[in-house]
Amino acid sequence: MPTLPVVVLVGPTASGKSSLAVALACALQRRGQPAEVVNTDSMVVYRGMDIGTAKPTANERAGVVHHLVDVLDITRTASVAEFQQMARDVVQDCRRRGVVAILVGGSALYTRAVVDEFEFPGTDPAVRARWQARLDEVGVEVLHADLAERAPEVARDILPGNGRRIVRALEVLELTGGFRAQLPPWTYHLDGVLQFGLRLDREVMDERIAQRVHQMWADGLVDEVRALVGQGLREGRTASRALGYQQVLAVLDGTLGEAEAIEQTITGTRRFARKQLGWYRRDPRITWFDAPADEGQRDELAELLAGLTVGPDPGRGDGPH
Repeated sequence: MPTLPVVVLVGPTASGKSSLAVALACALQRRGQPAEVVNTDSMVVYRGMDIGTAKPTANERAGVVHHLVDVLDITRTASVAEFQQMARDVVQDCRRRGVVAILVGGSALYTRAVVDEFEFPGTDPAVRARWQARLDEVGVEVLHADLAERAPEVARDILPGNGRRIVRALEVLELTGGFRAQLPPWTYHLDGVLQFGLRLDREVMDERIAQRVHQMWADGLVDEVRALVGQGLREGRTASRALGYQQVLAVLDGTLGEAEAIEQTITGTRRFARKQLGWYRRDPRITWFDAPADEGQRDELAELLAGLTVGPDPGRGDGPH
């Protein structure tokens, strides 16, 4: 039997990926091809982080099975290597059951780690903890200087403010003597990958992001964070630093006003979205489409992508057009 395709939906924040993934799964199911969604967002994996991650609600999932959502406690530190194995196991299981896996999420590194040849050096909790303690003690700029002294070519490729990546680089350098800051070539690890990207004008993207952040606050993000603090959010090195969550924590601490927190979240999300686009635009394997402006355009695009994935809808007698 031919290998079932793996569909990957990429694009910047607020481009409508999650909604399109559900619509695509439904379009495939109407063709008699079961399909399920696999989350590749680094924050959607956390239980309780719903509003600030724009996690699809039960209604928005429309009965489509979603994998790797709410699988980690907020106190856990997310590992790309661990996620890679979990996601590949899900994809393999989907294929075994005759199901098309639709990967969707805003974390380009996580997506590439799943579908591409992507190997991770080993880790040592004691070594990492020592460098993390050093980061907490001296701050990110000093630690970046430490890295530059040990391996200037590595430090050049890591932003000075990316403390987590600096710690990882120092850990790997200590364990192996080397660290590759550049990403590996565009080589698929999985067979049958189809990547589709959503593009939208920067002005539209910026406006959607602002609307989304304001809606998150209106939907109760502050109350969500306050509840998560009682579950150990501050102890979670990954979860507590998520956009929106770190700003609300500062509000709760009294070090940031709410209006300023909202503005910082909007600015940070826009910056992140531009970074996402930079990642995706370098990948020549992605086929790009305009991001849907409404549900009608979304459903039309879902039908088109379903046709590109498994062929025409036998009930409609049409294919991509």
